[in-house]
Amino acid sequence: MARIEVKSEITGTVWKLKAKPGDKLEGGDTLILIESMKMEIPVITEDGGTVKEILVKENDPVAEGQVVAVLED
Repeated sequence: MARIEVKSEITGTVWKLKAKPGDKLEGGDTLILIESMKMEIPVITEDGGTVKEILVKENDPVAEGQVVAVLED
């Protein structure tokens, strides 16, 4: 199984988790919503897979490039 790291593309605050460990996602699905400058920015999966870990919680600060979740294909 390949490990797929999903990274935030922007600095902000985790607003909402849209998936949980065990969920199966397709490429293009929204995993997390990040609030930045009063805008909701989705963290979208590039590849499909099963969510293994969510590494952040709602209201956590995140940095650009930070790994926020791990998927397995």
